[in-house]
Amino acid sequence: MGSTNSPYYSLLFLLVLVTFYCTGQENSLIAPGATLELVASDYEFTEGPAADQEGNVFFTDQPNDRIIKWSAKDNSVSVYMQPSGRANGLHFDNTGNLLACADEKNQLWRIDAQKNVTVLVDGIKDKKLNGPNDLWVDNNGGIYFTDPFYKRPWWNHEEPEQEAKRVYYLAPDEKTVQVVADEFVQPNGIIGTPDGKTLYIADIGNKKTYSYSINEDGSLSNKTLFTTMGSDGMTLDNQGNVYLTGDGVTVFNEQGDQILHIPVDQKWTANVTFGGNDYKKLFITAMNSVYTLDMEVRGADTY
Repeated sequence: MGSTNSPYYSLLFLLVLVTFYCTGQENSLIAPGATLELVASDYEFTEGPAADQEGNVFFTDQPNDRIIKWSAKDNSVSVYMQPSGRANGLHFDNTGNLLACADEKNQLWRIDAQKNVTVLVDGIKDKKLNGPNDLWVDNNGGIYFTDPFYKRPWWNHEEPEQEAKRVYYLAPDEKTVQVVADEFVQPNGIIGTPDGKTLYIADIGNKKTYSYSINEDGSLSNKTLFTTMGSDGMTLDNQGNVYLTGDGVTVFNEQGDQILHIPVDQKWTANVTFGGNDYKKLFITAMNSVYTLDMEVRGADTY
């Protein structure tokens, strides 16, 4: 029998430590005994979940041109707005208005509590946006949004009007739109940290996600590769972990190390956010369905 100081035992001990560490992290994220729960499955394609001040989650069924509301009170779903400008990504601003990437006419919308619509961005330099996809609002009220190009059946044009697929920033005064990041294949998911210092942008077309430093004027700097995985949508929890979508939900810590994978029995998982009364319910949109999963952590970007 070999010595307990041999390389074999050292490697075995390391594997045990890694297994314990990873399992402990997984258990610290998902509530004990929690399993994925199907909320509803009668949609065509679900996207863009966003939670309001009461923990209700609004999401889109883009092919059917409607925004759906999930109630945190009784787990019910109902049509909130139809038509909805073929809304895709959604996010609430700092005063409770619902922002929408209105894909029908390549616009960015603000929807107030009475469902009145204000078009915030209608194009850049007299040309249509490619198709706003996802967005995030900073502490000053500025809006970052991704603008890839996915040909939609309701469009008459076949090619994008903008020369590149970029990320834009609409200043808090709602008058100035600037390019803050480019050189993407298809920028898609986007999320920022509550302290307003870091922005994550997924280039799903290049299977990469980057982090950026957010400057005081809203511009971005210090582009850094976060992980070699792209994402359709994304969110953060209050421990700083980043949740990416596509093949289920994959969770990375702040260092970019994968710590959890949540399988979803669908071909594609489009987007994810935290909602519910305590913002500890992970809300997942996947193909024709929506799911929830009870978590031990809270959403980072909550009220």
